[in-house]
Amino acid sequence: MADNHEPGSRGPGRAARIGFGLFWVYVILYFGFIALVLFRPDFLSSRPFGGVNLAIASGLGLIAAALLLSVVYMVAARVVESPGRGRR
Repeated sequence: MADNHEPGSRGPGRAARIGFGLFWVYVILYFGFIALVLFRPDFLSSRPFGGVNLAIASGLGLIAAALLLSVVYMVAARVVESPGRGRR
């Protein structure tokens, strides 16, 4: 892969750290969901949303969280890698 950044640029490294941090946020959310599935399936079978059980709602919440985290990464990486950032 070609690296299109200047030789002293710290952009890709910072973007990678942001991405790695957001990855761990999602891992924590996912394992929280899995822990509920394993240890509290009765809780997930409740229907607080008018017929949709909590398992389905939280699964859709995980998908929404993944999309939200990807948008956060996209914006953060663009800010970190923007040329001229910090130069005056």
